[in-house]
Amino acid sequence: MHRFYVSPENWDSRTLALRGSEAHHARDVLRIKAGEKLVLFNGQGRELTAEVIDPGGDEIRLRKLHEAETAPLRCRIVLGQAIPKGKNMELIVQKAVEIGAAEIAPIISDRTVVQLDSESVAQKQSKWQQIAVEAAKQCGQNWLPRVHPPRKLDEFFSGAVDGAFDLRLIGSLQPDAQNFKKILADYSSEHGNRPCSALMLIGPEGDFTPAELGLARRHGCQPITLGPIILRVETAAIYCLSILSYELLI
Repeated sequence: MHRFYVSPENWDSRTLALRGSEAHHARDVLRIKAGEKLVLFNGQGRELTAEVIDPGGDEIRLRKLHEAETAPLRCRIVLGQAIPKGKNMELIVQKAVEIGAAEIAPIISDRTVVQLDSESVAQKQSKWQQIAVEAAKQCGQNWLPRVHPPRKLDEFFSGAVDGAFDLRLIGSLQPDAQNFKKILADYSSEHGNRPCSALMLIGPEGDFTPAELGLARRHGCQPITLGPIILRVETAAIYCLSILSYELLI
């Protein structure tokens, strides 16, 4: 069945309807007919199966058949991603949702090539959030990751992402970077369990600057090596999130 996103503020299982772009997609692209069944989710764990009553007009009226709640993932993984060149950030957002990131924080690093003013920052955030919605619809994720506004690294640490982290990591090309597997094993050995929250920082092309690495260290980030082969930015993000997903979510 096709999946559709209804924001939490518009979620009311008593008066179900698709509106706006979701209604347009269902009616004009998918050609949904009366009697067909579809799935709605609100990005906060709620999922609902519904039957189309009336696909005409400005909104598509629905009848609830079944409603369920999905538990959140066992670890809150936040990706702090330095914005790369081109459209690679779009790919990173998509794959981060599929792999299980809870939040995505775009970082404007000293080596970020993309120039962003206040208007383009808002446009980028909106576009990346919509990509997250589409990825969640496709992969069956009922918890929609929030894409934060792009910020510089010092602003990020000042509170761009709410809450503390049990584990803070930063990818690094420096010779003192530690083994990823060992850090995770050491955490489990020291605390007797797995972390419930983790921050993963990935730099831009050419890595974070020494000053940025120093700032991250002062905020508790442990530098990790991603192996002897230098990875592209998007590969590094997918690689790190995949490891964290395997170790902390399964």
